[in-house]
Amino acid sequence: MRRPHWPRRVFAQLLLSQTVVTVGVTAVTAGLFLAPVSRELDRDAMQRALSIAQATATDETVARAAAARDSDTVQRNAEQIRLATHASFVVVTDVAGIRLSHTDPARIGQRVSTDPEPALRGETVTAIQDGTLGRTARGKVPLRLADGRIVGEVSVGISDDSIRRRLLSMTGGILLCAGAGLAAGTAATLLLARRLKRRTHNIAVADIAALLVEREAMLHGIREGMVALDAAGRIRLANDEALRLLALPDGCGGLTVDEALPPGRLADVLTGRIEGTDLPAVRDDRVLVVNRMATADGGAVTTLRDRTELESLVRELDNTRSLTEALRAQDHEHANRMHTLLGLLELGRHDQAAAFISEQSGSHAALAARIGEQVQDPHVAALLAGKAAVAAERGVRLTVTPDSHLPDAAVDARALVTVIGNLVDNALDAMTGGTVEVRLRPVGPTLLVEVADSGPGVPPELRELIFEEGWTSKDAPPHRPRGLGLAMVRRVVEHSGGRVAVSDGPLGGAGFTVELPGALLTVETA
Repeated sequence: MRRPHWPRRVFAQLLLSQTVVTVGVTAVTAGLFLAPVSRELDRDAMQRALSIAQATATDETVARAAAARDSDTVQRNAEQIRLATHASFVVVTDVAGIRLSHTDPARIGQRVSTDPEPALRGETVTAIQDGTLGRTARGKVPLRLADGRIVGEVSVGISDDSIRRRLLSMTGGILLCAGAGLAAGTAATLLLARRLKRRTHNIAVADIAALLVEREAMLHGIREGMVALDAAGRIRLANDEALRLLALPDGCGGLTVDEALPPGRLADVLTGRIEGTDLPAVRDDRVLVVNRMATADGGAVTTLRDRTELESLVRELDNTRSLTEALRAQDHEHANRMHTLLGLLELGRHDQAAAFISEQSGSHAALAARIGEQVQDPHVAALLAGKAAVAAERGVRLTVTPDSHLPDAAVDARALVTVIGNLVDNALDAMTGGTVEVRLRPVGPTLLVEVADSGPGVPPELRELIFEEGWTSKDAPPHRPRGLGLAMVRRVVEHSGGRVAVSDGPLGGAGFTVELPGALLTVETA
């Protein structure tokens, strides 16, 4: 025989347990209600018996007959009262406790079965007692003559059967109410269980616990950030990677996105104000790729991928491609120069050949040397030298102004490379030929960076929009999103407490001005 087992499904467990609880509570409530009702019926029966006994004791005919031991008169009056009041018995005794009346005439003349002394002493007695007629609710009073002398006792009983009948008649209504309550409770339990079944997809309790453990392990183990929002836009859950990428506090649960993050594209993507897939966004110096998916309850789940290192690698790849193209162009140009040199030698113009070699070999070295003298920070100097070579192959002349100076005292060379590199890249992308001019001026610990170009410039109505994440006027290549360079510049500048602005530059195109407080360790003025 198979042993019964506890159901595994949440729906079945809830239904069974709630039904048992409802039945138990209903039974206990009915029992607690019936117990005082039974006691109240006993008290009512005793008071009714006492009232009948008191009314009988006021009958002077009964008192005089009892004093004279006239049992016939007493029996006749007592039976009339018993029949009129529907009492079980009306017994009158003399002062010795000998019955002068009884429902069974054969017991007249015998001593009563219960103690008559309290009533014969003048006391009033109510009690549930067992006697010759069974268990009854009794009321006993002294029987007095007109002068107050006690001549006997009047004892009236109400049968326990009549009390039980009254209780049973009330029990039906009580049980009917209890049954209605039980039915309502069971129906509510069924509705709740069915709702829970839909919400839990009828999953077993053990499976729910396993899913919770697996979810926690997955959320805190994956290398992508995940943020869950409820229907009101409050943060319901954020894993460790999301806290790191978004720089959220540990107690961010319950905050809205606008409360947890500063205004900007990232907050707009998380809240759904900007829609799309693989949307780029910037948080401090990190480049993130964000995807948002709505949930059935009106909330949303957002995933975050850190593309900072990948973006750096992509930039290096772009630079490598640019250098490759530059080397290919240089190889072609070198062949042309070699042909020119060969022609000069064949024509016997040796002096002109020597001058041609000196001119060609010294131009690039001179530019690099000049940049190295003015820009002493090796990272920034290498950046500008490389950008100058790339610009030259694009037909763009990149120069550093004569009054520029940058000591080797940068607090964060990486931030300077980010700012200067993105501004130069933006200028080179805006032109197919022309000039880009870079100016670096230290003012105490503050560094002023100015990048101007001879390109088409930036219209006044776009001068704030170009710093927004994802905004670009060019088509994005498949391997990387555009619209992040200037956004990263502004984030780095704002993080240092500085400012960035764009205006009409001295070369006729755009002019970017950046102020970076505290960028230098030493105080040095150009």
